Amino acid sequence: MHRVDVRVDAGLSALRIAVLYAAGVRVASVPVAATASPAAALHGRLLAEALDVGGAGPRRGGEQPPDTADDPETARLVALVDLARAGDADAFGQLYDHYLSTVYRFLYYRLGSHQLAEDLTSETFFRALRSLSGFKWQGKDFGAWLITISRNLVADHYKSGRNRLEVTTDDLSDHDTAMSGPEDDVIAGLTNQALLDGLRQLATEQQECLVLRFLQGMSIAETAMALRRTEGAVKQLQLRAVRNLAKLLPDGVG
Repeated sequence: MHRVDVRVDAGLSALRIAVLYAAGVRVASVPVAATASPAAALHGRLLAEALDVGGAGPRRGGEQPPDTADDPETARLVALVDLARAGDADAFGQLYDHYLSTVYRFLYYRLGSHQLAEDLTSETFFRALRSLSGFKWQGKDFGAWLITISRNLVADHYKSGRNRLEVTTDDLSDHDTAMSGPEDDVIAGLTNQALLDGLRQLATEQQECLVLRFLQGMSIAETAMALRRTEGAVKQLQLRAVRNLAKLLPDGVG
């Protein structure tokens, strides 16, 4: 598998600001760098062709795909999912390309191992492909369904319940750009590594919530679907997680 760039400066910068606000520190903004995702549609298409999974046919009554009004990208993804369910290998390949980065990053930040994340990413898409005939639109994003599969794989891997979130410094790119004003030392003290060191000390559901919201960039609604919670519950979970993370700030911050 082509390794996905795991630098998530944008999400970490947003999380940094949220944590500092929770700690009573006021900052304006933190410049961030863009992230990249690989092109892997061919791999997904070949996987679909090799498994030769039968199509699920047309949508069944009562299915509710996401609202695609005024959103061409969502409309495209919904169409690809329906084509993939009907047995279109190329459509599944495009879905693989679109969601590969999301699934890989979620698994990597939960597991802390490139090799294990790569293995479980492959298993996630394998299971998704084999289960497409049973997939039903219920108003949820296809990506949220993939994350649910990934979460189950992580749970299976850590049956002891000792889930860990580990990231090595080599996989991080701190862009803590110098800022004018008295906040300079505060920002410098709260690096990406410091954030992640605190993040892995949180309860599992709080870790997952912050990973999905800040590192994956999922909306409240998408996170709720992935975690199987209500949107209100996700908002409260995020609030508690940010506040708890603020309490874990290194000395000299907050």
